[in-house]
This record gives sequence, structure tokens and C-alpha cells, in this order.
Amino acid sequence: MSSDDDARRRLGAFLRAHRERLTPAEAGIPQTGSARRRTPGLRREEAAQLCGLSPTWYTWLEQGREVSVSPQALGRIAGALRLTAAERAYLFELSRKRDPDADATDGTDQPPAPLLAALESMTAPAYLLDRVWNARGWNAAAAHLFSGWLGGAERNLLRYVFLDPTARGFIADWEDRARRLLAEFRADTARRAGDAEVTALVDGLRAASPRFARLWEDHGVLEREGGTRGFTHPQDGTLVYEQVTLCPAGRSDYKLVMLLGPQAP
Repeated sequence: MSSDDDARRRLGAFLRAHRERLTPAEAGIPQTGSARRRTPGLRREEAAQLCGLSPTWYTWLEQGREVSVSPQALGRIAGALRLTAAERAYLFELSRKRDPDADATDGTDQPPAPLLAALESMTAPAYLLDRVWNARGWNAAAAHLFSGWLGGAERNLLRYVFLDPTARGFIADWEDRARRLLAEFRADTARRAGDAEVTALVDGLRAASPRFARLWEDHGVLEREGGTRGFTHPQDGTLVYEQVTLCPAGRSDYKLVMLLGPQAP
């Protein structure tokens, strides 16, 4: 069985399990008469009606057939079956589609308070990146270490690295780090290729930075990595840290980055 076949099989089983556990009353379907229902939970026809799909199409999905389903239809299915946020994310993961509501923020929303509190509790430099790598929170140690970035008006990490002339002197091995950072960003945003904010960021950087434009055309892809990070600080001189990146549970749109150390150069 191929991985695609297995994903379709698991998708069908997932839909059936959640359909069968949802009662007509919970789904808002009025019941008439006193005849006993032979099907636990919703019937397929009822689920299809709630989702705005044909009964045949919905049945094929549950049977794991090779049919295409749009992200919008998946969103209707998630709503009709009363899926939780985690269940909805799993539905889109199985379908290998991008959830159109997953990134429905305009960058003005506030990060979760527990994440900001976690930053404040850390003694090591730590900062919080959103889905397009804007710094959305940081602690005092990070403000001191990254004063040239976090102390300025430009809070986007990529725009700082490629457009701020001080970044080249601050980041050790700037050329290699810039290349790897861009490859990590490409991998991180691959599922949001059609996202307007990602597109605007990339287009702006391609126009403003010839180096970014050349690296972008290389199509390098890397998972976001930890490892040694070196800096030349204007007050503290040469500093070397071990970087660790964490993805908060339930908030995959954020990344918490910590710099452990400093270590001996």
C-alpha cells in the first residue's frame, strides 16, 4: 500500500468515526417520528447534507477512494462534524491540504500570554517568531543580544538579515547563515505558498536584495536547525551560543527560539 493509499484509508476511517459519534441533536438535525435509528450517530446522507457535498462524494471519501476535495470542502466537513482545532489540523494533514483558516491572522493579534510569560521566565536570550518570522516577543537578554534587530523598527528576521547593513558584521559567517536561513524559511512556509503575507514578504525581499533574489532562485530547502550561532556584539565582543528552536503545542504558527550559553569562542 502506498503512502497516498494509507492516507486516504486513514482519512476515511477518521471521518466515519467522527460521523458515527455525532448525534443528530448535536448536529442540529430535527428528528421526526419514533422509529429507532439503525446507524449510530449521523447517516452518511445527513453528514453530506451538512457539509454541502453530494452523498456519493462523501461516501467515496469515507471509503478511501481516490477523489479530490478542496480545502473549502474540508473546512465545511470539519465544521459539520464539530471537530476540535487539533482534529481539524489532523483532517487537513491527512488530506495533504493547507487549512485556509490556519493562517487567518493579519499580524496584529497578540501572541498567547503563556508564551510571553515563558519568554520572561527564561534567563537565556529567547524570542518568539510568528508564521512569517516577525519577532512578536522577546526577553531582556534577547533585547540586549539582538539590540541591532529587536531595538530597531524592522522586526522581521529575514528583512533584518538581508536588508540591514549591520547584520553582516553582527552575524558570524553571514553568507552561510543567510543561505541556510532562507532555505529554512522556504521549508517552513511551503504549505503556505499561496499565502498573501508570505508572497508579499518574498516579493519585497527579491526586489530589495539581489542576494536574496539569487538565493531564492536556488530553491534550497532545509528544516529549521539548531546548532552553534556566533555573533560579534558591539559591547560584548565575540559571542557563541547553542540555538534551540521549539514549536509550542497547539500553536504551530509560532516558534520559540532560545540561545543557550554563551560558550567559549
